Amino acid sequence: MDQEHLIRFEKILLQRQSKIRQALAENAQASRPVELDQSRQGRLSRMDALQGQAMAKATQIRREQELLRIKGALQRLKTEDYGLCFICGEPIALRRLERDPTVTRCVACAEE
Repeated sequence: MDQEHLIRFEKILLQRQSKIRQALAENAQASRPVELDQSRQGRLSRMDALQGQAMAKATQIRREQELLRIKGALQRLKTEDYGLCFICGEPIALRRLERDPTVTRCVACAEE
């Protein structure tokens, strides 16, 4: 993979990382514990709040996992392992990396 592609993927990964960190900061309030004071809200409102909290936590977990994948990809860029399949060591197709710059396997190994 040439230097131009590496720079482009690094830029994409850093932009994604920034957006995810911003979203995590913005949604921190949605993950706070739900107050279960019956005198202040009804049962259905509490159930809605609990459901919203669960969805926010699930979204937070997905975002944190994505940050880990991005961190790994950025590390591979520094060590010149970026774009190589973890299993067979062959280059990962550019189209596949363009779709998801954090992938670690070529199509053949991913299908196994």
